[in-house]
Amino acid sequence: MQTRFILIETSHAGNVGATARAMKVMGFDDLVLVNPRWSNVLRREETIQRASGALDVLNNARIVESLDDALEGITHLCATAMTPRDFGPPTVEPRGHFAALLLNDPSALQQDHSQKSVAFLFGSERHGMRNEDVYRCHACIRIPTNPQFGSLNLASAVQVLAYEWRLALGGFATSEQGVVETTTKLADAQQIAGLLSHWQEALTAIDFLDPDSPKKLMPRLNQLLNRAGLTQEEVHILRGIAKATLQAAAVKR
Repeated sequence: MQTRFILIETSHAGNVGATARAMKVMGFDDLVLVNPRWSNVLRREETIQRASGALDVLNNARIVESLDDALEGITHLCATAMTPRDFGPPTVEPRGHFAALLLNDPSALQQDHSQKSVAFLFGSERHGMRNEDVYRCHACIRIPTNPQFGSLNLASAVQVLAYEWRLALGGFATSEQGVVETTTKLADAQQIAGLLSHWQEALTAIDFLDPDSPKKLMPRLNQLLNRAGLTQEEVHILRGIAKATLQAAAVKR
C-alpha cells in the first residue's frame, strides 16, 4: 500500500533528517515537505547527520509549496494532532484505526488495498497543524501519552506512527527469527514421540516414573514439548540427556 509522510512547514533541519531515518528503519521512503523553513533543507549538514545513513529517503524526498501539491494520488489522510478540533475528523488511536483500514471497515476506506494510499500529516514544531489542514483529513490520530506530559518531538511522533503502521501491515521478522527459520527445522510428530519414549524409559530407570501408576506425567510432558516447538537439534540434545540418564542409572545398579 502506498504510504506517504508529509511534513508541513518544518522549522528544524534535524527533524527532517531524523524523520528520514525513522521512515527508513520501518521500510518507508515517500517523504514530502510542504514549504519548509529552509529551501535547501534536504542538503543541509544537520539534516544529513540526523538521517544517519537514510540518504536514499532524502534523495527521493520532494519539496512542494502547498499541501495540495503533496496529496496527489492519496486517498486517505491522517492528521497528527493532540488537540481535537470542533467539526474536525474523529480523533482515534493509531492501532485501532490502522486495523480498521486494513479490514476494510465501512468507516474507513472501501477500495481494494492495492488502490489505497495513505498519508500521515505532521504540522510545524511551533504551531502544530492548522485547523483547515486537519479538516481535510479522514482521521485525527492521537498517540496515547502521559496525560501530564504529552509533548512529542516531531521525529519521535513519526517513528511511533511508522512503527504502528508497519506493524499493522504485517511487520518485519526479527533477525533472530530469520536465523531460526532459515537454518533450523522443527521436529515432527514422530521425532517428538521418539523423544517421549526415550524420556519415559529414562524416568522409569531413575524411579521418577512408576510404570504401574504413571498418572498423567507423559501426556503432560507431551503437551509441554508441543508448546515448546522443538527443533530437530533440540530433540537430539534432549535424547542425549535421556541416554546419559540411562547410562548413569545402569552404573548405579
